[in-house]
Amino acid sequence: MNRVPITKAGSERLRAELDRLKSVERPRIIAAIAEARAHGDLKENAEYHAAREQQSFTEGRIAELEAALSTAEVIDVVRLGAGSKVVFGATVELEDEDSGETVTYQIVGDLEADIKRRMIAVSSPIARAMIGKTEGDSFEFQAPNGVKHYGIIGVRYE
Repeated sequence: MNRVPITKAGSERLRAELDRLKSVERPRIIAAIAEARAHGDLKENAEYHAAREQQSFTEGRIAELEAALSTAEVIDVVRLGAGSKVVFGATVELEDEDSGETVTYQIVGDLEADIKRRMIAVSSPIARAMIGKTEGDSFEFQAPNGVKHYGIIGVRYE
């Protein structure tokens, strides 16, 4: 079985979501189904069908999270001690060498990647191009809209 890397914070976030789904959402949906059943004819009962659909989505997400967490290998990025070298879990400040804009990303596991939170998957093209580089290095990678050139301004582990 392949172990999937995940940060300690990412693991805690996914476990909190799983706990919320099991202890809050699941009982709420069961109560909604019971209430809808009490209204009578289930064939034309929109509340019942909506609650069952919500139950299906919730149970699917619970199964997905349990499977993901069972194969995850939690890596405490603070203990890696990689210094200024970019490895899994690093928070990297980059400068776009073409536009001069700066951006900061954290390299995380595929399970916890969220571009809105500036968390990129270790398997993404930009992360693969950064791995092994150090502060002050430049690198390039193939983005969907062409080759991008970045310089590494800073590397930290949180």
